[in-house]
Amino acid sequence: MRHRDSNEEVEEAQLGGAPPVDLNLLRTFLAVYRTGSFTAAARLLGLSQPTVTTQIRTLERQLDRELFQRLARGVAPAPYADELAARIVEPLDALATVTGAGGPADVHPAEPVHLAGPAELLTHRVMPTLAPLVDKGVRLRITPGLTEPLLEELRAGRYDLVLSTYRPRGRALASVPLVDEEFVLVTAPARAARIGGPARLAADGPAALHGVPLVAYAEDVPIVRRYWRHVFGRRLTRQPAVTMPDLNAVKAAVAGGTGFSVLPRYLCSAELSSGALVLLHDPDDPPINTGFLVQRPGSSGNPHVALVRDHLLETTRDG
Repeated sequence: MRHRDSNEEVEEAQLGGAPPVDLNLLRTFLAVYRTGSFTAAARLLGLSQPTVTTQIRTLERQLDRELFQRLARGVAPAPYADELAARIVEPLDALATVTGAGGPADVHPAEPVHLAGPAELLTHRVMPTLAPLVDKGVRLRITPGLTEPLLEELRAGRYDLVLSTYRPRGRALASVPLVDEEFVLVTAPARAARIGGPARLAADGPAALHGVPLVAYAEDVPIVRRYWRHVFGRRLTRQPAVTMPDLNAVKAAVAGGTGFSVLPRYLCSAELSSGALVLLHDPDDPPINTGFLVQRPGSSGNPHVALVRDHLLETTRDG
């Protein structure tokens, strides 16, 4: 009995008995599907971007199907692309292993996993959990930054995974809830004593903070504004005395007696426990922000991306 080879499996998987398509076109399709970008796929395949574009257009003509929706940054798979990728990924990956495009990890080590996100979340919730991944041979390239530009670079194929402070819209990126951040209103003990502590806040509300300098992450104080709206039911009208686009620096300034601020609880839990910071208010319903783990749709050609993703979902959710 003759066994089918990988070429036959690919032909059947992608066309169901119709005339075969050039395997190079399918490899290019899968690279674009996995990276979400013609540019990133070109780098992965060692081709020029115009060649990748031409090959995808050729495949779309042969299949008489639109495969990708062109976006301002990168591409999003059309519905048929999801179906096609599911049918060809296993035989194509098996063929790549046989022909030498893949191989044992010690001969062809997986590429580093490129992970990005807010510096504070990376520092306090991700970096302390990485030892098991490194012991398994995972290489990581970690970049701190602001959510919006990081998501744009994820679409363009620069990153494999991004920790996002909000769920991105549209179908170009896939996201899953990762962590809930509770925000707390804090100041230094000496400031708290002069204000009158939590009892004064409970009695007088935000008026108790009149004259106390506000330390914030940015000029438009997004975290503090959200706290005021959610907890006190009013708009924040005051301007910050000090701004610094680093929540660790904001925490240090507040602990040093500069004023008050609103911070994620995970960021200042040690200082609250030690008494270096004082919780000024303890509402029954504190504001919560959900962070998301985001990647491009489809499986990555790097098996370590899934390993890192699963590890983060397990450890960060438990943190």
